[in-house]
Amino acid sequence: MRQVAVLAVPPATTFDLSIPELVLGEMTVDGRPGYEVRICTVLPGPVATSGSLEVAVPHGLEALDNADTVIVTGTSAREDVDPRILEALCRASAAGKRVVSICTGAFVLAQAGLLDGRSATTYWAKSDEFRRRFPRVDLRPDVLYVEDGNVLTSAGLSAGIDLCLHLVRTDYGAAAANHIARLVVAAPVRPGGQAQFIESPLPPENGTSLAATRQWALERLHEPLTRADLAAHARTSIRTLTRRFHAETGLSPLQWLLHQRVNRAQELLESTDLPMDQVARLSGLVTTDSLRQHLSKRTGLTPSAYRAAFTRRPDREGSVTSSGIKT
Repeated sequence: MRQVAVLAVPPATTFDLSIPELVLGEMTVDGRPGYEVRICTVLPGPVATSGSLEVAVPHGLEALDNADTVIVTGTSAREDVDPRILEALCRASAAGKRVVSICTGAFVLAQAGLLDGRSATTYWAKSDEFRRRFPRVDLRPDVLYVEDGNVLTSAGLSAGIDLCLHLVRTDYGAAAANHIARLVVAAPVRPGGQAQFIESPLPPENGTSLAATRQWALERLHEPLTRADLAAHARTSIRTLTRRFHAETGLSPLQWLLHQRVNRAQELLESTDLPMDQVARLSGLVTTDSLRQHLSKRTGLTPSAYRAAFTRRPDREGSVTSSGIKT
């Protein structure tokens, strides 16, 4: 079981504070929790929030000592954070723990000096303030989340869900992360480089949404799909297709296809014994060289190493024995 400490910095953003337990708490391994999530703060007890609620936090900063991952959630206190919090975060990072922020939690990590010389992101509406205050941070204000070594940062609110799903994918594999995404009714794991501010996040009501085309493509990832194929299905021009893909997903059509194909390859490696050439073919990556290149770029692992790390085998009751996921 992986230990996670969620650090509430008052006034805390209640939505952000709920995300880690909501997402990570769904993970099970052979019927047991995959994560133990502890919410903590400087002094256990009532913690003020940025809204009208007040939350009771049961643990103090000692929760960071045994944690593998420390998550700092959003806060409206972007200046003069309690020095005890900053010191605890520095100790956690120095000990090699994974340190994560959601939304404006990045301001806390930056005040602790943990983002100096690193790439990071935060809520786009606070990016100008962040850049003025922390010029030594390579701020990327237009993405969902950033991973730089053992430090990960996400954009605001729902991007925290994307980041937590990414943590699950890193720890337990793509199939586990996508299963949890379905349980919490969230989008499948999205790439961190996807834009956090999308022009039209909801499908338009004039019938021009590309959702049906994306579903059609997902059912044909093994085929050599082109932009022309997608445009023909959507009954539009390639130029309009590209514009709508950017508006609805933050990615170009070919970028989206590649992301989905690598996702499919990961799931096939985790859940089947298929040879590498068949995994490459069925996922649409075509060749084993292409499979190796794209999987290594995303995960840092070769296909065989990835399979060894994340193999899952269904048991007779329909669960996955190494992850406890019900299928």
